[in-house]
Amino acid sequence: MKEYTTQKLRNIALIGHGSCGKTSFAETALFLGKAITRRGTISDGSTVTDFDDEEIRRGISLSTALAPIEWKGYKLNLLDTPGYTDFVGEVKSAARVADLSLTLLDAAAGVEVGTELTWTYAESEVLPHMVLINKMDRENADFERSLKSLQDTFTDVRFVPVLLPIGSQSDFEGVVDLLEKKAYMGPDGKVADVPADLADQVEEFYMQLVEYAAEGDDELLMKYLDGEELSPDEIISGLHGAVINRSIVLVLGASANTMVGVPHVLDLLIKFAPSPAERGAFEAETAKGKDSFETSDTSPLAMLVFKTTADPYVGKLTYFRVYGGIAESASVVHNSRADAEERLGQIFVMQGKEQLGVERLHAGDIGGVSKLSETLTSDTLCDKEAMLVMRGPVFPAPVYSVAVYPKTKSDTAKMGSTLTRICEEDPTLHVRHEHGTRETILDGMGDAHVDTAVRRIQGRFGVGLEMRTPKVPYKETVLAKNSAQYRHKKQSGGAGQFAEVHMRVEPQERDKGFEYVWEVFGGRISTSFRPSIEKGVRSVLDQGVIAGYPIVDVLVAVYDGKEHPVDSKDIAFQIAGREAFKQAFASAKPVLLEPMYDFAITVPEEFTGDVISDLNTRRARVQGMEQLSGGKAVITALAPLAEMQQYATNLRAITQGRGTYAMTYSHYDPLPQHLAQQVIEEAKKEKEEE
Repeated sequence: MKEYTTQKLRNIALIGHGSCGKTSFAETALFLGKAITRRGTISDGSTVTDFDDEEIRRGISLSTALAPIEWKGYKLNLLDTPGYTDFVGEVKSAARVADLSLTLLDAAAGVEVGTELTWTYAESEVLPHMVLINKMDRENADFERSLKSLQDTFTDVRFVPVLLPIGSQSDFEGVVDLLEKKAYMGPDGKVADVPADLADQVEEFYMQLVEYAAEGDDELLMKYLDGEELSPDEIISGLHGAVINRSIVLVLGASANTMVGVPHVLDLLIKFAPSPAERGAFEAETAKGKDSFETSDTSPLAMLVFKTTADPYVGKLTYFRVYGGIAESASVVHNSRADAEERLGQIFVMQGKEQLGVERLHAGDIGGVSKLSETLTSDTLCDKEAMLVMRGPVFPAPVYSVAVYPKTKSDTAKMGSTLTRICEEDPTLHVRHEHGTRETILDGMGDAHVDTAVRRIQGRFGVGLEMRTPKVPYKETVLAKNSAQYRHKKQSGGAGQFAEVHMRVEPQERDKGFEYVWEVFGGRISTSFRPSIEKGVRSVLDQGVIAGYPIVDVLVAVYDGKEHPVDSKDIAFQIAGREAFKQAFASAKPVLLEPMYDFAITVPEEFTGDVISDLNTRRARVQGMEQLSGGKAVITALAPLAEMQQYATNLRAITQGRGTYAMTYSHYDPLPQHLAQQVIEEAKKEKEEE
């Protein structure tokens, strides 16, 4: 692949609802750009950008893949993103390094759930937008209805058609370029006259384009207001500026399936998508504080890592965008987070899974490199002499958890390292050990997300994992004071064991933790046994007394006891301390504490009643509701984790997939007695089975 300078680059994230045709569009674009000799299909698993085994099995995109298109002297880096909600992290990382989002709509469906969600992700990166109403050949395809659904959903956005379809469904045969007022028929784009029945509509949309072009430039506006005619180049320039400053969104109609209109879509992306330099300066933290730099070859080297993949055969692949300077093969760069040097081997341009070697990449371009040792997603690679740190993609916190267990003994040894590798690849996956339940927990964005991760671990690394609903990490504490005493006496021929401990247990303020107090006076117990008793008590803290959960927020005071001049020893006082504590705890009104979380649930207004009703069945306390623009509302609630374990799936069912939420830990509350009794009985049953 040739070298392309900054002005000749276009970085475009293909976003939208699942199955709107993003992968098919990328495949057709690759074919038209002669990067491939035949078009693959999703049904037979042969597309360039859906190459992962899981993607082929499911028939949907699960991760962002690159499709670089060489077209009329320009290079378009298309980032084909997933449309399914669970894989939001991939869309977020693509939006971070793109300069324009091309939202694809299914012409038969119009705006769908995924359209709205991915649009907000592009908005969070302040990306200019264009829209492609795709699948114009499909049954029930309707350009005008799809355009209206855009206008009704995104009420504060001005949508302006620039590529009008001729016909629809089985009669879709060409497109009209409104800038040229010319018709192009069939996949080859043969020039023809504009159909008579479209003449008025073409004229109306053309005048609209001229008006918006004039608004995009002060000089053009003066010329337009003076009644002068704008030249074709001036109209393009004005619209280009309006797209970049996000005052308009151009709308195009085409069919990736039949290829009709796709060449003109690529032409219009070159004309109207901003080059990396036109997006403005990029910001970075330097030794002197925050600074901004032009996206150019002469700026300090700045390479932002936006994606990492782990492969047992190829090793680690690192995807990056060059913001400043030139990235060169066989060079040394510095990782500013790890404060470590990384040696770049062969730099390549990724075309799906294929690596196309290049000598260098100019500012604004996107590429990859393999086998970096320290580098992770969101890291910045730079020159050691000009250290800087760029902001990485902003990933949402996971909201869905499963407990994972190895299927066999051989899987046990590999489980930890493999989970770490898969989480490095996908920052929306987190792995942790839950101390209270002694489980390994995999957190993700939904059931499909974690299921895909577990299947990938099996397919790539040969490690079998079972998924279960996680146990709730309850804790144990007391609500009252109580005292107990325990005498440990053992005589077995040789040296005996003797210890007697008198102990008081008291509740502490929440989150104050464990406190051990020595109140023995007069030498009833030697102070040398003080740590022995504490060791005995601490041995119970992790395993609990009533249901096997960690004990928190208790004060333990040793106030009396007895010892023997010969038989008292460390082990005797450990045992006496342990048993005295168990007895005192069990009679001090012990309770189970359950974790409570704050939830912020964003839903369309029409679903607020259903969502609140559902929350009330989950022992949630609704705190309030705030209206947002675009007909949405945020419901805030405090709810127990035990009732919200599978909430991601339930919320989607209630809101037809349009609800999202974030959760953050709040505190621990006592579990109601009738529920606590169930948990205690289950714990006893499990212990008996063991």
